[in-house]
Amino acid sequence: MTAGDQKRIRGTQLLVEHMGSVFRKPSLVAIEVAWRWLFGVPFLYVLWRQLRMILTAVPLESSGVGAIDTQNPWIAARQIAALVAYYGPHFQAVLRWLIPAAAIAWVIASGLGRALLIAQMAPKAAQGRSFRPVAVMALQAAWLCMFGLTIWGWCSSMGWVSETYIVTAGEPDLIGFFIWAIFLSLGFFTLWALLSWTVSMAPLLAILENRSAFSALAETLHLGKPLSGKLAEVNLVLGIVKLALLVVAMVFSAAPLPFSDELGPGAMHFVWAVSALFFLVAADFFQVVRLKAFLEFWKIYRDPTAK
Repeated sequence: MTAGDQKRIRGTQLLVEHMGSVFRKPSLVAIEVAWRWLFGVPFLYVLWRQLRMILTAVPLESSGVGAIDTQNPWIAARQIAALVAYYGPHFQAVLRWLIPAAAIAWVIASGLGRALLIAQMAPKAAQGRSFRPVAVMALQAAWLCMFGLTIWGWCSSMGWVSETYIVTAGEPDLIGFFIWAIFLSLGFFTLWALLSWTVSMAPLLAILENRSAFSALAETLHLGKPLSGKLAEVNLVLGIVKLALLVVAMVFSAAPLPFSDELGPGAMHFVWAVSALFFLVAADFFQVVRLKAFLEFWKIYRDPTAK
């Protein structure tokens, strides 16, 4: 296939080929899984410890959790809201220091892991300058800021929907609430998929083109419409794939529920653990596939050594 033919293909046309290439190199997925779990396991442990400390100081029995009406979803929603408000100050006190600490730890772990992964995937011509963790850490911090802004925007919009359609006095407009909730959720998901490719592509530009973090991030806005369109398409499709993986994991974890009495709690816990493990590893696999696709398009459009 000539360079001209490669430029005419769709962004996702070679995804199956990229998946096969990544599958044949399990060390790449192992790097992605390793840095995520090296951050995630200690983070979950800290969350569990802090939760136990809060529940020891303020037991669930004192919060009225046992009085939640499981037969009336509307009354239960108000009771859960009161429960959240009851524990809110305790969680806020923990989150004030936990969120900044977790963000710094994630930036360091993801910067090291992603820099090592790109170094393993980089062409031979870039091997001598392929490990630049500091630049990648800065770009991972930019990714985290963009992700945080997206989550903040979605939460703010959902707060507006709740205040508009779920009123304390009178009957709630559930149809209007769910219409806006679905519309805004899909809108923010699409917005994230169409914009986040820039902060995913920037580490590749920083390493492959020997750029600073700021220069690499700025250059993603000047890649040209043909390349940018393909990168956005790949990012959107793989975002949909992650949603599909989540649905598959949920279906798999819920499938044995009708037989829970025969299987017992131990078997159900095993199924849930396997479902969670499947989703996490599969999601990491497709993260590597995304980088592989971005790298191949960089070779087609910007590699100075390409023939």
